[in-house]
Amino acid sequence: MSTFALDRVSAHLPEAVAERYVDRTGGAWAVIHAQHLPTVVAYLKNDPELNFKLFVSIDGVDRLHLAENDPRFEIVYFLRSLTRNEHVRLKVRVSEAHPEVPSLVPLFKGANWWERFVWDFYGIRFVGHPDLRRVLLYEEFQGHPLRKDYALRDRQPLIPERPIKDIFRGPGTSGHS
Repeated sequence: MSTFALDRVSAHLPEAVAERYVDRTGGAWAVIHAQHLPTVVAYLKNDPELNFKLFVSIDGVDRLHLAENDPRFEIVYFLRSLTRNEHVRLKVRVSEAHPEVPSLVPLFKGANWWERFVWDFYGIRFVGHPDLRRVLLYEEFQGHPLRKDYALRDRQPLIPERPIKDIFRGPGTSGHS
């Protein structure tokens, strides 16, 4: 991981970094203020010495039952620099009352699916996302199943089956054998 990149971000954008720490496995993290996230990621991507041009993934964390659970949610970002052969790990903490973060889709097209995934399963909204809708669950699904307060035994409403194209015969076949 790149402590060099986190040092550069801390020096160049000190108001953006809320906290830095090393986890129990020795991994370096930077906690970024949500409103500064696009600026920090653009800096990591466009600085010629850093060159973090590969967007790896995003995931959500629900900290509901942890001792320090305010703010409730964390979004973790993983970027990679192929020229430096390093990765950087960022976190943004989001409150339950206002679960919104700026979208990174304008910077990385690969963030599109991941942001939809986090919206779908955690209910964290990405402001400025071009098409924020469910990606794995159906639109009528109620709730966000990876939240720790999601009721495991609740039933979802039944919806009519949607028509799908016949994937076995395909277009131009009669369907008779």
